[in-house]
Amino acid sequence: MDGEYAIKKAYESILKHDFEQAIVWFEQAIQSNPTCASYHYKLSITYARSNKLQKAIDHAGQAVKLDSSDEHYRFHLQHLKAKALLFEAEKLFEESDERLWLAVALLKQAAQMDPLSSEAFLLLGIAYSRLDEYSLAIGAIKDLLKLDPGHEIGGRLLSEYEMKWKLYMQRTSQTGVQKERDLDHGANEN
Repeated sequence: MDGEYAIKKAYESILKHDFEQAIVWFEQAIQSNPTCASYHYKLSITYARSNKLQKAIDHAGQAVKLDSSDEHYRFHLQHLKAKALLFEAEKLFEESDERLWLAVALLKQAAQMDPLSSEAFLLLGIAYSRLDEYSLAIGAIKDLLKLDPGHEIGGRLLSEYEMKWKLYMQRTSQTGVQKERDLDHGANEN
C-alpha cells in the first residue's frame, strides 16, 4: 500500500472524528515506509489526542531518531515527555508531604522541558502552597500568569497565596519577638 494514500485516509478519518481508524491508517503508512519520520510524527499526534501518551512518546521519539534536524519533532517529543512528568507528579499529590517534594521536582523538570506549560506552573504553585512554601508558590503562579495573564484560577491563587504569605510572615515575626522576650525574661531572672 502507498504511504501517502494511507495518510490521506487517516486525515479523512480524523475529519470524521474516528481517531481509532486514523491510528490504523497511520500505522499502515508506517508499515509501507518505516523510515518516514513525518508518518511517526503524525501518528504520535493522534496517539496524544487519544490519550495514549506512551505510544505517542514512542513514535515522537522515532520521528526524532529518523530526523533529528526537525525542530517540530524535537519540541513535540519534549512536550509529550513533560506531559508524562505532569501525570506522574499529579499522582503524588495524593500521598505524603515527602512525596509532594518529589512532585515538585518532577514539575520543575516538566516546566524546564516545556516552558509554555501553564499546567506545570499551576501544579507547581499548588504543590508549594501545600508545603507552606508560599513565596515559591507565588513565584510559580506569577510564571503561570506571564504565560496566561487571564488565567482565572491562577489569579485567584495568587491572591490567596499572597494573603497566606503575609499571615505567615506576621506569625513568624511575632514568634521571633516572643522568643526574644522569653530570652530577655530568662536573662533577667539569672
